[in-house]
Amino acid sequence: MNQFRTIFHFEIRNYFKNKLFVGTTIGIMIFLAIVMFFPRIKSSLNTTDNGKSAQTATDNGNEDRKTMLIASDDPSLARSAEAAFTQAFPDYQLQVTDKGENEIRRQIKDGTAEAGFLLHSDTDYTYFVKNISLYDSNTATADAVLRTIAQTNALTDSGLSPAQAGSIISVTVTHNVEKTGKDQTKNFFYTYIMIFALYMVILLYGQMVSTSVATEKSSRAMELLITSADPVSMMFGKVLAACLAGLIQLSCIFGTAFLLFQITRGDWEENTVMMSVFDMPLYLLLYMLLFFILGFLIYAFLYGAVGSTVSRLEDINTAIMPITFLFVIAFIVVVTAMSRGNVDTTPVIVCSFIPFTSPMAMFTRIAMSTVPIYQIMISVAILVVSVAGVGVLAARIYRVGVLLYGNAPKPREILRMIRKH
Repeated sequence: MNQFRTIFHFEIRNYFKNKLFVGTTIGIMIFLAIVMFFPRIKSSLNTTDNGKSAQTATDNGNEDRKTMLIASDDPSLARSAEAAFTQAFPDYQLQVTDKGENEIRRQIKDGTAEAGFLLHSDTDYTYFVKNISLYDSNTATADAVLRTIAQTNALTDSGLSPAQAGSIISVTVTHNVEKTGKDQTKNFFYTYIMIFALYMVILLYGQMVSTSVATEKSSRAMELLITSADPVSMMFGKVLAACLAGLIQLSCIFGTAFLLFQITRGDWEENTVMMSVFDMPLYLLLYMLLFFILGFLIYAFLYGAVGSTVSRLEDINTAIMPITFLFVIAFIVVVTAMSRGNVDTTPVIVCSFIPFTSPMAMFTRIAMSTVPIYQIMISVAILVVSVAGVGVLAARIYRVGVLLYGNAPKPREILRMIRKH
């Protein structure tokens, strides 16, 4: 136990003496402060020049808005469309033209107008635009507007007054939603952030453990350490120190974000994404902490064991690639399921019981679905047993691997040496 304590304290001190570790943490905290106070910074910058700028904006009126042209051979349709399009496209300045198709095309090409509609009838039109943006929804909006106009015209032709036709078309439907499970639209953003944080931290700190072991081995200091210290104590001391360092770093980052959000909460009330992220339930934070610790330990043990088998730092990336690839697969499976809106697919359910993928898969299911408690308990139990088993196996590989130099041994050779020892 004394050996473990000594190694643990030594490793944890090294993390907090590491300028890159401390600098990265402080840098992220400063960046979060800038992001959280950005609405206030932007507001203060806007108010410093509110004299002439405000007057110019008032004088210009609609000049800052892009121009949208409307043309039709039917004057009544053009008038109806102008009134409806003005409400449907508030970001555009509407202009009705009787110059026809060629004029619309010319103004679109020379940039005088941003878009244009040539209405052949209330159910048929041509949309003119120079470059169609990825998020261009003008045709969808125009379809809805013209559909309403066509319905109104059909009803008035049947003998109804325009007011009666409008009341029929604009009838509202009310509904109530009774949620018996999770709201994925609300949980998606903070679940994605937590999954991404788990992904980055586990890979980052796992590789740091692997690099630390390989560095000690390349300096030949390990030959002295391994004869005076228990390999289990050394392995567990390194891994748990890295885990604690990661937890402290995450606590500083997320703690800073939460504190600054409480200060600037009023500036973010209209931002549904930001409000959703910081309204995450406490039980999800606890589950994240649990799966982070267990997931980190199992991968850090693997990284440490692999790091002990290489003789040169340049070989680490190649040696740890299978482990990294396994974790990347879990990330892809989970993110794909989240993007499709169904996290209870067979691949995700299977991954939630595999110890190398369950930290992300089961956490995602808990956050975005309703998971029976017995499944959570089984997943956690499998993960705990696997962490202990992988930890002991990694310590034995560590004891054998740190004394091997030259080409990295094959897994079969390592297992044979473990049996001998």
